Amino acid sequence: MRDAVIVEAVRTPIGKGRPNGSLAHVHPVELLAHTLRALVERSGVDPALIDDVIGGTVDQVGEQAMNITRYAALSAGFPESVPATTVDRQCGSSQQAVHFAAQGVLAGAYDLVVACGVESMSRVPMWSNVPPGKDPFGPGVAERYPDGLVPQGISAELIAAKWSITREQLDTFAATSHHRAADAWQQGLFDAEVAPVDGVSRDESVRPGTTPEILAGLRPAYHDPAFAARFPQIEWNITAGNASPVNDGASAVLITSSETAARLGLRPLARLHSFAVTGSDPLLMLTGVIPATDKVLRRAGLRLDDIDLFEVNEAFASVVLAWRQETGADLAKVNVHGGAIALGHPLGASGTRLTTTLVHALRERGARYGLQTMCEAGGLANAMILEAV
Repeated sequence: MRDAVIVEAVRTPIGKGRPNGSLAHVHPVELLAHTLRALVERSGVDPALIDDVIGGTVDQVGEQAMNITRYAALSAGFPESVPATTVDRQCGSSQQAVHFAAQGVLAGAYDLVVACGVESMSRVPMWSNVPPGKDPFGPGVAERYPDGLVPQGISAELIAAKWSITREQLDTFAATSHHRAADAWQQGLFDAEVAPVDGVSRDESVRPGTTPEILAGLRPAYHDPAFAARFPQIEWNITAGNASPVNDGASAVLITSSETAARLGLRPLARLHSFAVTGSDPLLMLTGVIPATDKVLRRAGLRLDDIDLFEVNEAFASVVLAWRQETGADLAKVNVHGGAIALGHPLGASGTRLTTTLVHALRERGARYGLQTMCEAGGLANAMILEAV
């Protein structure tokens, strides 16, 4: 029976997603191309052997339009015969690319495939793909949800209220994310996964000196009188400090079977063990990680206690803390090298960024199982389990 394994995983450093960010000068096609070049250089594979390149990007407009993954592969020097496609499952786009790539290997449709992702939020801001005055949802959704859906920040506030998560808990979690990321950089734990770009070699959003006390001084980021009247339970505890920033970055993983890896002299890093994807309440929007975790564990035949490391995307601190309350997971095993609050959240790149970090953390710690899950706009979530080999 065929399996699917990751044989290489790389990412760029992550820049701040604003005009003066460290990677704002890099075209998103080139940002993704950089990781593709690094992937084949580090693995030593002939790119002509790659059956497909599956990329994730959220705002597929402007400089990220026209199937950006195809042009990144061409810019990277891949032969014209290597195809590419771009998918959108919102923040989980490149994690979905991993699922599709691995499933293709398992099915025998691919022997060697790249899953990757990119987002340049400095050059293509969030919601750039929705022109002013246009409705991306349509009348059927409006009829189903007559009171209206809400932005993600309001969903994060609703989650904090429903799970009684305090401002102190949110800020403490956020500060821990920064401290873990800073420690990982200091110990050289990101060196194996990061491919520097134009002299940029570090993640730009990490703040080593952050404390809960400093974060406590920030004002609510999403307070709105209309939503306050509609949702009186909200305490307005979500700030720029306990939410992920906007960022630029790219990441990529190379997936094959153990048989093909042996034939090509490649060293497997982790086996792609199990996958799950689920929908959830689009009003709360970001809670799908809870049922997705349960679903992937059941499919894997594993228990939560079997998992050594977790990567749970830190879109907002409230998401991870609500997930922790429901699952009972040990936070000491979650995002051990810091998460998106510190490292950054370049939307389309985040899925394979988490995979890259998890693969290397499993190897560095001698751990066996890792579980990755991401909340996604619209009430969606991906989850998968990796097994070190």
